[in-house]
Amino acid sequence: MSNNKIAENISDNNKEGIKKKVVLAFSGGLDTSFAVKYLSEDLGYEVHTAIANTGGFTEEDLAVIAEKSRKLGAASHVALDITQDYYDKSIKYMVAGNVLRNGTYPISVSSERIFQAIATIEYAKKIGADAIAHGSTGAGNDQVRFDLTFQILAPEIEIITPTRDLTLTREYEIDYLRKHGYEADFKKMEYSINKGLWGTSIGGKETLRSGETLPEEAYPSQVTATEPEKLTITFEQGEISAVNGKPYADKVEAIREVERIGSRFGIGRDMHIGDTIIGIKGRVGFEAAGPILIIAAHKMLEKHTLTKWQQYWKDQVGTWYGMFLHEAQYLEPVMRDIEKMLESSQRNVTGTVEILLRPYSYTLVGVDSPFDLMKTDFGEYGEVNKAWSADDVKGFTKILGNQMKIYHHNQVRNGKSE
Repeated sequence: MSNNKIAENISDNNKEGIKKKVVLAFSGGLDTSFAVKYLSEDLGYEVHTAIANTGGFTEEDLAVIAEKSRKLGAASHVALDITQDYYDKSIKYMVAGNVLRNGTYPISVSSERIFQAIATIEYAKKIGADAIAHGSTGAGNDQVRFDLTFQILAPEIEIITPTRDLTLTREYEIDYLRKHGYEADFKKMEYSINKGLWGTSIGGKETLRSGETLPEEAYPSQVTATEPEKLTITFEQGEISAVNGKPYADKVEAIREVERIGSRFGIGRDMHIGDTIIGIKGRVGFEAAGPILIIAAHKMLEKHTLTKWQQYWKDQVGTWYGMFLHEAQYLEPVMRDIEKMLESSQRNVTGTVEILLRPYSYTLVGVDSPFDLMKTDFGEYGEVNKAWSADDVKGFTKILGNQMKIYHHNQVRNGKSE
């Protein structure tokens, strides 16, 4: 942004002595800390910060973030708790769809950003903001997720993105904040850490190169468990309902319990390498013990309780659902249609899955379900056939092979061989 443009903005924002309001999606990290100062000092806005909590922040965390906002000079700060909304409108469908992007990443940040954007724009409209801002760079997915959601839900509100528009470096932002009298432990900002109910992403340093992985100390949770431990997860129509035999009416708390148990073993750590919305490849580290264990258990239970074609088609729509969610398409109406199909598919996904946990690994032991399709009077795989005879199988196999027999006969007749 040029100095002339900055001057125009300052002039516009101070007409009749009234500053324009901007709501900033604020995390307390380097980019959004810079944005508070820049929006107020250079552009002359009255800055109101808002953090949309998707279940990753404790009360202590939120208090620290609120204090950062105050020290940076924001006119006000608010914490918007959207954890339950996030579960009801996203997580339960990601579990139903066994969503793992590229078979690896439970789209922890991708999924929550849309709901953070929705909550932030609703708050901006509530307080009559003239503009809304976020701290995304120009090289990632979040800029699209925030912008697109803002454009659809409030096209009349201006969007300001200082970090992206000014193509800023980390060093520039730190220097700017220091010159404006703000000091913090900038060393802790070496990694960009985003924590939510459905996992924690870690970016920076090693993730910027193809040949390295994150060191142990980069992960927020550390491995403390050394001996194998049994974990049971119970599902009721596809939704988690009990952990180690303890019922949970609150699904959010059940997820937190699985995360607490699994993170002690270092389970759910990995590096995701994927295609971004803007077309470049990107890497991000993550830890998500809860999501990885819940999805693994849920998928195993489905293998026992769904038919072959239920599994096949649900896998197809689950993959599309995850991709659309990752690529900022949550508000596309087809997502509601997919959710209905996923919801319907879960009517018999009820039962308990046993998992054996070990440091950095786990084994799916088995399931117990009243809808287990292995528990039938038709037969035992590889052992006994009860609902058909040997002659039935001979006839079935003969008819099953007709098409292939005809094809190969035709090839021989025409002097061709495969």
